[in-house]
This record gives sequence, C-alpha cells and structure tokens, in this order.
Amino acid sequence: MEIRLTRSPYNWIIILALISALAGGAAIAFVHPLVPFAALVGMIAALVVLSNIDFGLYAVIAVAVLLPFGALPLNIGFNPTFLDLALVAVIAIWLARLATRQDEGEFIATPLGLPVLAFMILALFSFVSGLAHAPVTTQVLRQFAEVLAAIGFFFVIVNIVRTRDALRRVVLALMLAGFISATLGIVFYFLPREWTITILSALRVFKYPTGDRVLRFIEDDPTNPMRAISTSVDPNVLGGLMILVTALTVPQIVAERPLLPRKLTAAMALTMGVCLILTFSRGAMLGLVLALTIVSTVRYRPILALILLGATVFLFLPFTQEYLAHFSDAFMLRDRATQMRLGEYKDALILISRYPFFGVGFGGSPDIDTYLGVSSVYLLMAEQMGLVGLSVFLITLGIFFHHLARAWFAGIARDPFLAPILRGIAGAVLGAMIGGLTDHYFFNLKFPHSAVLFWLYVGLGMVAARLGESVRDESPTRPY
Repeated sequence: MEIRLTRSPYNWIIILALISALAGGAAIAFVHPLVPFAALVGMIAALVVLSNIDFGLYAVIAVAVLLPFGALPLNIGFNPTFLDLALVAVIAIWLARLATRQDEGEFIATPLGLPVLAFMILALFSFVSGLAHAPVTTQVLRQFAEVLAAIGFFFVIVNIVRTRDALRRVVLALMLAGFISATLGIVFYFLPREWTITILSALRVFKYPTGDRVLRFIEDDPTNPMRAISTSVDPNVLGGLMILVTALTVPQIVAERPLLPRKLTAAMALTMGVCLILTFSRGAMLGLVLALTIVSTVRYRPILALILLGATVFLFLPFTQEYLAHFSDAFMLRDRATQMRLGEYKDALILISRYPFFGVGFGGSPDIDTYLGVSSVYLLMAEQMGLVGLSVFLITLGIFFHHLARAWFAGIARDPFLAPILRGIAGAVLGAMIGGLTDHYFFNLKFPHSAVLFWLYVGLGMVAARLGESVRDESPTRPY
C-alpha cells in the first residue's frame, strides 16, 4: 500500500499533530508531566501576543509582576524566561511595525529619548570594557541583554501607548496585577508553612526554588518572623514591586474620576500596603511613605491625613511592635543586616575610588581584594558604570521629573483623568529611587523584571505628560 502526500494543508496538520503527540509523550515520560501542558499554553500565549502588540504589553506586565523568575524547562545553554520571550515578542513586533510604518504618526522619542539612549550606550561601553578583566559567561551576557532590553523598553512604551484609553488600560493592568501579587503574598504568609512550601514548590517546573528555601525570614533565621514573598522569591524585591503598584493605586482613591470604584480601589491599596508591611522591607516602606508624603503636598492632601492616621494606628497595634523594633534596629545600626550593608558600602566606595569614571563593567571586579555587588542602586551603578554612568542616570531622572512638573503646572493638575495617574507614576518612581538607597533590585542583572517595571513607569510618565501637552495645544489660544 502506497501513501502519497499531496499538497493539501490537512496532511501537514496531521503530520504536525503526530509530531506534537510524540514530543508530548516523550516530555511526559522523560521530563515532567506538566511540560506538554506548559508548552501548549505557551504556544497559545505566543499566538495571542503576536496577534496584537497590546496583548504583548499586558503579557510583559503579567509576567514581570506575577511570575518574574519563571523559565521554560528547556535548556539551550540557559533556560529562557517567560519575561525574555514576552519582551522579545513585543520589541520585535514594535520594530516590525516601525519598519513597515504601521504605527500612527512618526517615531516618538520624547525629551527623555536622548538621555536614555546615552545611558544605554554607556552601559554597553562599560560592559565591553569590563571584558578585559572578567571574561563573559553565557549567564552574564543573557542577564545584561535583559537589563539593556529593559531600559530600551522605555522607547516601546512611549510609542505603543499613544492614547488616553491605552494609558488607562496599562495602568489598570498594573494595578490589578499588583493587587493579585499582594493577595498571594498575604495568603502565602498566613497559610500553614507546609502548605505554602507545597504550593510554591509546584513552580519547580518553571525553575523556581523548592522546599524550605521558598520561605524567607528576617536575617535568614527561622526563629525570626517570616517575610512575605508572594511569587517574587525575594521579600525585598516584592517590597520594591509594592512601592510601584501602591503608589500608582493610592491617588485613585481620592481621584475625581477613579479608574475603578473607589471602595474597590481602597481595598486594593490596603491589600498592597499590608503585603508591603509583611515583607519587612524597611527601605521599601520608607520609600513608599516618603514618596506619597512628598507627592501629596502638591495636591490631594487627604492622602496626608490617611498616612498620618495609618501611622498612628500602626504605632500602637500590639502585633506591629516587633515590626517597629525591626525598624528601630536599622536606625540604631544594631541588626546584622544593617551592619552588613555598611560593610558593603565601605567596600563599594573603595572599588569606585579605584575606577571612578566608567566602572569595572558587569562581570566582576578586577582586584582580588574587592568584589562587585552592594545593596544600593546608586553604588552598584557607580561600581559597574562609574560616576559618569551614575550621573547620566540621575540627569535622566531629573529631566523626567522636570517634564512631569512642567506638565502638571501647565494643566494636567486640572485634568480629572491624567492628574491622579501622573501623581501615581511620579510617586512610584520617586519611591523606587528612595528605596534604591538601600536596595539594588531596580538595576541588578539578577532582577531584570524590576528594571522592566521601573522603565515602564518612566515611559508611562512621559506618555501622560505628552497627552497633557497635546490637550493643551489643541485648546483655543487665549488672548494676552
């Protein structure tokens, strides 16, 4: 009996189905039963992302917030992460649309485009120059590419999010994803520890840690209070995430036209705040409170009243006394974590003093008596990119806040839609900068998702400012 394959598409569908069945059976037998299911879900998600760039953007947000360390159970020299795939898909679609002129209007750089590009070039220069004393590994190369893509994601955001409706959808996606992450963090915190370990260990198929390692405690001592982690693995990283989403959500509580019902928004913000407290991340808490206080002095002073009320209640609740003691130990320089940070700062200053201009790159220190790594975004950036790179970063954010302030006083303050969004973004970026004084996750090769979220917020801030300026430009000219 002779079987002939014609050009009918059904034959190829049958062949692909047979190949998929064989591959799925082999994966179940030799790898893990969940692998075929994950591959199927991944294929469907990829098709959805490729069909619409907006879906790709939502996928980046969902992965960065809810499954930031998830990776494919496929080793090609490294395990590609879901964030890698989502970022590559979105950037590739955007570049294709740009090349074929499918986007409405011309390329948008914003006044921040040149400084951001300069920062990326300096990062690349420091990386290449650092190869002279620290040979690159596959892991370091991949992680650096991820961080570079995270910074470049700024350009994607300011070109994709062009309308008020698009901005509203992205802000809602961030708020909802942050709320889900905060809820998971609280649930995992109060569940019996054996249940939490079992649930989080199920993520092993996506290269998450397993066993007792999934739980985190103050000073890594199980006799101390546990710290909330949600699906972020590290409590400080979760604290940084809560800065971003809480600062974005709180202004919506007192907004004239909130994006969601006011009571629901308040419940979401409260959940995020509780999750932040349970992380015991002192830098994140300080960053959020100071940022909300500073931003609230411009407008929405009821937020100040909420902060004062919350602080007063917090000071006198019986179960918060241990948390307050944890804060007190930091300010009095009594706990081990703070003392270790001070040692890191001292060592970092030594390394920076030896290589002050362009740093030592991202691979490692050239000197045997120093090391690369410190719990501060600014010192870490100075180690890797020198004072030149750090200066460009600070100038970039200075320009960012300048344009947000100019847009605010030019008319956004009276816009019921843009005003709370702009304030939330400003508070989030400011909180991240304050938290970055004592933590490093917003510019660390090990946490590219934090860098993605940071530059996503910077891009959204410029989008909001541009939308405010376009409305002002379209308004009738007033006679002098």
